[in-house]
Parts: sequence; structure tokens; C-alpha cells
Amino acid sequence: MSLRIDVAGLRPERVSVAPSPLAELGMALHALAEPGHHPGLQGWVTTVTAGLDPHLADRMCEADFLWRTTFSDLFLPCAGIPGRTALPGATLADELDLLDKLTDEQFVDCALEFICAPGYDLPSAGVVSDPELRRRAFDLAATRGPRQVRFTRRLLDDPPRVRAWLRQFLRDCDEAFFADVWARVRLPLAADARLKTDLLRRKGLAETLTSVSSAVTLDEEAARITVDKLVVGRSATGDGGLLLVPTSLGWPHLMVLHRYGWQPVLHYPVGSPEPAAPPSVEQLALRMTALSHPVRMRICRMLARSAYTTTELAQVHGVSAPEISRHLTLLKKAGLVTTRRRGRYLLHQLDVAVVARLGSDFLEGILR
Repeated sequence: MSLRIDVAGLRPERVSVAPSPLAELGMALHALAEPGHHPGLQGWVTTVTAGLDPHLADRMCEADFLWRTTFSDLFLPCAGIPGRTALPGATLADELDLLDKLTDEQFVDCALEFICAPGYDLPSAGVVSDPELRRRAFDLAATRGPRQVRFTRRLLDDPPRVRAWLRQFLRDCDEAFFADVWARVRLPLAADARLKTDLLRRKGLAETLTSVSSAVTLDEEAARITVDKLVVGRSATGDGGLLLVPTSLGWPHLMVLHRYGWQPVLHYPVGSPEPAAPPSVEQLALRMTALSHPVRMRICRMLARSAYTTTELAQVHGVSAPEISRHLTLLKKAGLVTTRRRGRYLLHQLDVAVVARLGSDFLEGILR
């Protein structure tokens, strides 16, 4: 599974790196709604939550599907501006002005992104004009509670009213807690953007994408970017550009805006605690599969304690050496077992460090 961006014909000057205060505010709202995703922000979340005005906290619940279950494209409105080359604003006020430039149809489709409409990366009629998608929006909003149903109804019946509500809500969040956050992260994000821009000029797009995340690769021959995620999707820069947006609050999320007709955006975390080379989704699935067999689990139990030969393992488990070899081959292919030679014997041992990271690797992989 992966997400692909066709970059055929993309000119180097059409690749931009820029921080986005509105996107960072969206990540702050997500961290407040889902603190379990962001263990490194627990202290900040506790402090902000404790000091939050009850009325503002209550308003956060009305439209939390914009930042809890999905990260709405409304937080990156520059990508939807005609021409597909616009950049984020320097200030939150600038970005809110960009948000105002989206059509009502764009606004509603982005706000109701949680319905997972099949036309996200393909041409579609949109929620406003598709009765079936409207029904789906109400059904899924109902699973989140009556407030979300009321918000969805207001959104579909009177988009300008909800747009004004959201603009005021975001300004209130800025006054309550985000202005302090942006003052703290603005310079580091700008520094990262300068570094990436310089790397882009000196080394090219491939190395720049590798520096963004090891989950992002460029096939220069096919002119295609592949993002290793548990998502299947596609996009293309076409005659527009490609935008890279750093976030200080985003880890472990590596998000890709690939809405049809919009400028593709890679929204990537900086200063993340991820390993230098986190496993791919395919490697992660292989490791989970390798550990799902009871015989292999018992083999791992022994190999965690000491190194053993294939013959020794076969004798302990009462099975043939070829069967043990098949299990070991799968464990080694998954990167869970190492083998070294001692004289004429091959000794196998569990890579305890890799196994110890499985939990965090799994979490990073499914949240990426």
C-alpha cells in the first residue's frame, strides 16, 4: 500500500518548502483531541487543557472531525487556490484570508472529508450536489454524536455561516493558546524550510525528499514520488507545483494532501524521534505475520535467551530440521533473527532491539 504523486514535467522552481501557521494550528488541535498520538506533547496538552476557557473547549467538540479523525485540507487552503502554486501565508491572518478564497463547494467537501468519499483523488460531484454523499455525511456524523449532526446540517444548509464560525473559532484558539506555540516553533520551522530549500538547489528533489522522511522516495525514471503509508491514493503535480510543509507538532504523522485538482502537499514532522530507518509498511506487516505462528513464537523465546543452531532448535521442539529452517527463513526475512558462523556451525539469535521497537514501529506505521 502506498500513495503516489506523478511529478512528470515538474520544474525545480515549482517545488517549494514553507511553514504554515494554519496547518500548525490544525496539528495543535489534533494533539489536544488525540493526545495519545503525541506522547512528546503530553505536558503541553495538559497545560493547555487545564487553562482552556470552558466555552472554547465546548466549541472544539462541535467540529472535531476536522482535526481528530482526519486532518482536513481546510488547514492547507493554499493548495486549493487556482494555479496550484500558491504558498502558505506568513501569518495566521494571511492564511485565513486564503481560506476565504476557497469556494463554498471546496469548503464543504474539505470539511466533510471524514466521509471518505471515493472521489477524493478523482473527479467527483461533491457532497453539496450528491444526495447519496449527503446521506452518508449525516450517517457518519451521527456516529460521532448530535453536535456533529447539527454542525453537518448547518454546514450543508448554510456554508457561509459555518465559514464565519470557523474563522472566529480559529482566531479564538490563536488568542487562547496558539500564538504562544507559533512564537516558539516559527523560527525552527523557517530554519528547516531554508535547509530543505538549499538542499533542493544543491542536491535535487530525491535527496530532499529522503531528508523529509525515509518513507518518501522518488523514482526519477518514472517521475513518481511514493509515500509508504497504509493508504492507497494518487495525485499529480500537472502544470502546478509541489509543496513541502514542515510541522513541529506532527510526529508520527506524515500527511499527504492529494485531493483531485489541488496542489500536492507533503506535510512532514521535523525533530521527530523516529529511528533513522523506520520499517516500511510491508516490512512491518511481514514482522507481525512472522510472529503470529506459535512455533515461531517459541523459537523466538529460545533465541532471545541465547544463540542456537538449527539442529538444537529441532531437537528441543521435536520437529524436523527442514521445518525449523523454514521458520527461521521467515524470521530472518522479517529482520527479527540474525545468524553468525562459529566454526562449522551457524548460530541464530533474536535481534532483541528490533523486537523491542515493534510496538513503536507499529504505532508509527499505522499513524504515519
